[in-house]
Amino acid sequence: MDFSIAARLGLLLVRPGMLLAVAPGLGGTFLPTQAKIGLTVLIAIGLLPAVQMPAAIDGVTLVVVVAREAAVGLSLAFAVRALMAGAEFAGNLTGYSIGFSYGATIDPQSGVRNVVLATFYGLLATLGFLAINGHHAVLRALAASYQSIPLGGGGLNASIVASVREILGMVFVVAVRLSAPIIVALLIVEVAVGLISRSTPSLNFMVIGYPIRLVVGLALVAVLVPTVPGVINSLVEAAIEMSGRLALAFR
Repeated sequence: MDFSIAARLGLLLVRPGMLLAVAPGLGGTFLPTQAKIGLTVLIAIGLLPAVQMPAAIDGVTLVVVVAREAAVGLSLAFAVRALMAGAEFAGNLTGYSIGFSYGATIDPQSGVRNVVLATFYGLLATLGFLAINGHHAVLRALAASYQSIPLGGGGLNASIVASVREILGMVFVVAVRLSAPIIVALLIVEVAVGLISRSTPSLNFMVIGYPIRLVVGLALVAVLVPTVPGVINSLVEAAIEMSGRLALAFR
């Protein structure tokens, strides 16, 4: 193989490799390493005829280009990962409100200690993302990024601050939209139990308050679970646009 072709293929591995390492639905921590490597190579081969390489790259420039490619790939994955993190955050808020914090387990997707509902919401969000072919949209954004952010040297502009703030804000927007109805309803239940307990101390409502909160919380979760994929899917396009704006900061 000609060295120039090998160099092009090697550089083309960086951006999709970082995307597959982080973006849920495409790769992430739960996908086997061999599968991620294979997918990265396939994507790079598919992009090879359409991507224009810089004229000449020396040793120092190569390091800069690789670092920039890694940053662009992470930027493309960051917003999608933040979208799924918002769903997991909503599951955490809901689980802690119901009282599931005592039964937190290790989430196989993130490797951190999460309540069961956080893992459940995260899986629902990922399935909804795949159901509307969100992974196709991410791959199209990756291919388009080589037109707006071609291979080679680049800089870093101040727009990265606003882009990161916007993406992190989306995490809280998703979490509040998904968990607010349950949190508000459980707050009303807590106030009602407290008032009844104060008025009739002999009934000892504080002892049975936890079972009441658990039953009401699970009933609300059962009613509101179908809204999780819908909320995520309504924000997929906006998340991909945010990731594109973040990647443009390295142009």
